[in-house]
Amino acid sequence: MKAINSHHPARLRRSVLSVPAINVRALEKTHGLACDAVIFDLEDSVAPEKKAEARENLKRFFAETPLQGREAIIRVNGLETEFFADDMAAVIACRPDAVLLPKVDAPDDIQHVADLLAESDATESLRIWAMIETPRGVLNAAAIAGSGRTAGGLLDCFVVGLNDLRKETGVAPEPGRTYLVPFLMQVILAARAYGLDAIDSVSNEFKALDAYEAECAQGHAMGFDGKMLIHPAQIDGANRHFGFSPQALAEAKTIVAAFADPATVDLNVINLDGRMVERLHLEQAERLLAKAQVIEAREGRTA
Repeated sequence: MKAINSHHPARLRRSVLSVPAINVRALEKTHGLACDAVIFDLEDSVAPEKKAEARENLKRFFAETPLQGREAIIRVNGLETEFFADDMAAVIACRPDAVLLPKVDAPDDIQHVADLLAESDATESLRIWAMIETPRGVLNAAAIAGSGRTAGGLLDCFVVGLNDLRKETGVAPEPGRTYLVPFLMQVILAARAYGLDAIDSVSNEFKALDAYEAECAQGHAMGFDGKMLIHPAQIDGANRHFGFSPQALAEAKTIVAAFADPATVDLNVINLDGRMVERLHLEQAERLLAKAQVIEAREGRTA
């Protein structure tokens, strides 16, 4: 089955910072940060008795000082919880770029939320992100990705949650994530099969930046698009490791220019400096340049 990508444009998601919706000061600080996206969290970081207050914080934030130039995602509580309905009402009122569902186990979880959004006055551009953080979620990753990525589908991104996955599998939190790599690669494979982005899990030791940098390098090597963060100190490392070098940018421009040449515009494969380059490389180059343009626009410069 061919992945359907046309209605899901390339997004810059190197650094995805999670911010507790209960912390008004942290919400205000998001405006000055260099992360690519912000997850406004109503789930794990908010105590049960504070859920209603956190929702009201988000409603004021989105109404009065909405995030500009970066993706805004609201993480709700699970479908089976007593908080889910009120969380989704807040999402629809706030109109973020996406809603992040925790502990997605099966395709029905995505469909349930898609149906709810279709029956509401949610914006058409609102997407669904899925946390893959349970054994069932990992085992069903391909089915989840496939069912949500049909024409007109809303599923846009996987976010891996290793804290819950470690707890449910008993895998120890060892450096290098050796015994977790098979789980991570299964999520990557499912995401790539259906054109989804995939965000690597948080690194809990935000003060141990050397270990964090190594984890970023590992995540990039595995194919992740970015990393979920829990502290602003982690933003710079994620942007560097999941970004692209000047050499990669120059090569992308060369590939795009080569396929735009009238002599090669109708070819599927061309010879570029003694190297075979296919149209799939052109698609990759175009996505990289689209992401570079986002950075340039944000920083007010031209590469």
